Amino acid sequence: MKTTPLAVYTDVGDLDAASGVAMLEHNGFRVDQLETEDADVIAGAAAEATALLVGYAPIDAELMDRLPNLRVIALLSRGFDNVDVDAASARGIWVSTVADLATEEVATHAWTLTLALVRRLVYFSGSGLRTSWLDRPDTLPRRLSELTIGVVGLGRTGRTYARYAAAMGAQVIACDSGSGQSSGPAGVTITDLDTVIENSDVLSLHLPLTDETRRIVGADLIARMRDGAYLVNVARGGLIDNAALLAALQSGHIAGAALDVIDPEPPAADDPLFNHPEVLTTPHIAYLSQTTSTGYIDAQAGNAVAWLRDGRPLNPINDPAVSTC
Repeated sequence: MKTTPLAVYTDVGDLDAASGVAMLEHNGFRVDQLETEDADVIAGAAAEATALLVGYAPIDAELMDRLPNLRVIALLSRGFDNVDVDAASARGIWVSTVADLATEEVATHAWTLTLALVRRLVYFSGSGLRTSWLDRPDTLPRRLSELTIGVVGLGRTGRTYARYAAAMGAQVIACDSGSGQSSGPAGVTITDLDTVIENSDVLSLHLPLTDETRRIVGADLIARMRDGAYLVNVARGGLIDNAALLAALQSGHIAGAALDVIDPEPPAADDPLFNHPEVLTTPHIAYLSQTTSTGYIDAQAGNAVAWLRDGRPLNPINDPAVSTC
């Protein structure tokens, strides 16, 4: 007798999984929803699962070994740093993402944060309530056309952000993880990482989190940034050494930072970086819009359905059939 395959949601955060559940059930899965990141809870509830639909829960080799029927991990984001992809490949498990579904939203959010920093909105918002109507910060807003915007990472989101910045009249320089590219969007100068770091008034990060990029923005890199520069991060919190950034903000070397992501999430209520007066934070919502709130859920479920139907998810980042692990 054929067994109905089980799909298990570990966590979807503030999103509504209803459309994904309906898609999975319509295509032959039975579905459980957990809303947990706890490995023991996942292992107990998903012991028979063939598909695991994951938000932020860490999925490592040890947990995979406790899920012997698992064949596909469908993620709820473009990032995949919470999954041991090599371990998955070695165990014959596909890993898939939602690909570039929120490129426009994330690039728009990064550019919005950039303008907020440059125009000193953290200081001015609520003027007349917290401060005198005529109070002014020590560092005044800067003219956009006189600034150089630096973009680190030229995937689709980085390229879209760079295009926005160039269209608004800023000087834009960019690099792709330090390797450089021969061409970029109109009005964007492609160069190397060192040049971007040392010549940018705003440095915007658009990198995946890997072993090579983890804590890439540390004390050494920050020391090479222009005095009074701003830092924007909508990619992954783990790209930044929090202690190094805090020290640079406290010394005044960095004028301010805008962070949609921070490590860990959520930060502690008394986290000094989270509470610094020159740090603008948003709660990891750069991807969020009316379109993506359902689009992410549907794309995630679609990967599991495609695997069940075709033996391969729609947006895989590995191929266990050719794994050399």
